[in-house]
Amino acid sequence: MLVRGDRARITAVSGEDAVAARLMEMGLVEGREIENLGAAPLGDPVEYLVCGYRLSLRRSEARRVAVG
Repeated sequence: MLVRGDRARITAVSGEDAVAARLMEMGLVEGREIENLGAAPLGDPVEYLVCGYRLSLRRSEARRVAVG
């Protein structure tokens, strides 16, 4: 998992369900760069920069995105 300020490339999105499909529709696809912008005070959700826009994900959703 990325910490605030980290950047990485997406290597995979796990799952075959509607959540995985929605993540990919929002631009979380293999090869795309993602940056962690920080988290809410209690740590959930986490905000990311992807495709030039800000995207907030629950930690459970973010765990589906593999980076390398």
